Amino acid sequence: MHPITFQPLYMTRVWGGRTLEEVYDRELPDSQPYGESWEVSDRSGEQSVVTAGEMAGSTLHDLWSQKREDIFGEGLKGDRFPLLIKILDARDDLSIQVHPPAQVAPRLGGEPKTEMWYIAEALPGAQLYLGLKDGVTRQQFEAALSEGTVDRLVHAVEPRAGESIIIPSGRLHAIGAGCLIYEIQQNSDTTYRVFDWNRIGLDGNPRDLHIEESLDCIDFCDIEPGMDEPEGGTLASCEHFMVEQLDLPAGAALGNPDPDRFSIITVVKGVLRGSDGRTFTAGNFLLLPRGTTQLEADSTTSLLQTTIPR
Repeated sequence: MHPITFQPLYMTRVWGGRTLEEVYDRELPDSQPYGESWEVSDRSGEQSVVTAGEMAGSTLHDLWSQKREDIFGEGLKGDRFPLLIKILDARDDLSIQVHPPAQVAPRLGGEPKTEMWYIAEALPGAQLYLGLKDGVTRQQFEAALSEGTVDRLVHAVEPRAGESIIIPSGRLHAIGAGCLIYEIQQNSDTTYRVFDWNRIGLDGNPRDLHIEESLDCIDFCDIEPGMDEPEGGTLASCEHFMVEQLDLPAGAALGNPDPDRFSIITVVKGVLRGSDGRTFTAGNFLLLPRGTTQLEADSTTSLLQTTIPR
């Protein structure tokens, strides 16, 4: 089978912008600020649709439910494809937020969500907000909520393009203005906002906050985490996904590391050519089905390859 590509799903966000047009030559639907492009999604209301080939028009859920072993491989469980992959364009700061850990999510009616960020671009001075500053207690944090000063207690780092970090469920976090990020995560859309910079949403009203839920989820022992250090080419490894960064010379071939399992390719820079002659450039995402599908680097190419651990 040939590489499978999907139509992006664009999401307006108060903190978004138009960088997807400028960097990746995307055609956004209108003049609104777009903060997210959902590239691979099997959500009930947000379905990725195949763009080319004999399966064009099929949804990701169609492939997962009807051709799972043929395309994805054996031994994969669940009613839906287990990952959700996005591009995030932050032109303003995102809300300070948290995702529920697995042991808390059912009680709150949400879904657990561990994710990883790969920094595609970061403007000078751009920040990520990660965990709490050293010495901050839960009592101080709750007092800051009532005073509207939570941002003073959250640890901040300045990321560089090419760096990455895994965000486990329970970690307080936010993406700062000026970051363009590839996000690979569990197939979940549960986010609890604890602080939104006292900001007004696109509808002219303050955005909803989820204070009690957030306090149930935040890991108050998560103190001043930094960007991750890769282990060889491995950027992230957890029970939900593994993300490898590969740098290929021109002419090099690429396939699935496990021939009996699929992978998701994210092109960071350079050009890949598929077995059907299509070319893929920075910001393109494609699913490599199980089997003998291969790609070739037309030029020096950097990419991310995401798999699900056995």
